[in-house]
Order: sequence, then C-alpha cells, then structure tokens
Amino acid sequence: MSSSWTFLTNHAHVLLLLDEDPDLRLRDLAAAVGITERAAQRIVSELIEGGYLTRQRVGRRNSYTVHPDVPLRHPLEQSSTIGDLLNAVTADVGRARPAV
Repeated sequence: MSSSWTFLTNHAHVLLLLDEDPDLRLRDLAAAVGITERAAQRIVSELIEGGYLTRQRVGRRNSYTVHPDVPLRHPLEQSSTIGDLLNAVTADVGRARPAV
C-alpha cells in the first residue's frame, strides 16, 4: 500500500535542488518537485523573503544562493539550520557541506 505524503515539504525540495544546481530554471525545478511553475515561483519568492535564498541575475537567467546558516522556522527545529537539513538529507551521497 503506497501513500502520497512525504517527510519533506515542497519548500525543502526546492532548497535541495537549488543547493545542488543554483542555475536551475523554474520550469525544470517545478518538474523535478512535481508542482506547477507558478507554485515553484511562489515558493522561491517565499524562500527569498525568508532569507533562505538570494537570487542573482546572470545574463538572461537567474542563479540562486542558499544561505545554510539560517535557522529552520518551526519552534521545534529552530536550533537547526538549513545547512543542517541539507547535510542530513545529502550526507548519504557524499555532498555534505562544510560546517559554518
């Protein structure tokens, strides 16, 4: 019996993908996460407003920087950072980021 829920939110999936590929187009980001391009745009805007991402214009494209030192939002997780989350999820593939 399979279920449709997952442990990570679409916001976390977007952060993971942009950390891996900062130049990913919104169209490709949306397809990878399984959401609409408009939803991906909204999530990216929310992450920028929250200080988790920065967007830079590079020619005709955008490039994103994930800020690993920003704490997670929920009170239960505020002692952990985005970098901690990224390390926990990507550690099994050898992509752990250096400690900040």
